[in-house]
Amino acid sequence: MVHYRRNRLAGGTYFFTVTLLDRRSSTLVDHIDDLRTAFRCARRVQPFALDAIVVLPEHLHAVFTLPPGDSDFSGRWRRIKGHFSTALIERRMPLERHSNGDLALWQRRFWEHTIRDDDDFAHHVDYIHFNPVKHGLVPRVGDWPHSSFHHYVSGGILASDWAGDAADLKSDFGEPRA
Repeated sequence: MVHYRRNRLAGGTYFFTVTLLDRRSSTLVDHIDDLRTAFRCARRVQPFALDAIVVLPEHLHAVFTLPPGDSDFSGRWRRIKGHFSTALIERRMPLERHSNGDLALWQRRFWEHTIRDDDDFAHHVDYIHFNPVKHGLVPRVGDWPHSSFHHYVSGGILASDWAGDAADLKSDFGEPRA
């Protein structure tokens, strides 16, 4: 088995991609309130700053900043995934299981990238906010409800028409267009 090496920087800022096992699912947005509660519960036990987030039907992207002296982002994701899964079980949502009995809701691992500097942070936050447009879910960033973009707009950090309309864009926000 491959042993993944994680860059653990105490007090670091990280970009994450976390995905459901079923890439055709819409469970995350269908149960967005349960996901928000899972984040709140995890943050009460293991605090962190949620700098940016977008929740799509079957995956999410987020940027966290951990407290000084703390590098346990894996424990935080374990809590978030666990709380969300428990909420779905309590709602009697039928969830499949692996042959070993574990829930087959989430992909076992997640992608993580350590944010290096302010430019890297800005690039990843832009990527997060633009992601619903990239996936063809909405024509404008502000049309997607499950995004920290709205917090950035209300805080005066971004304009409500940031990135314009998908049909007019020339930027790829980190990924080449197909």
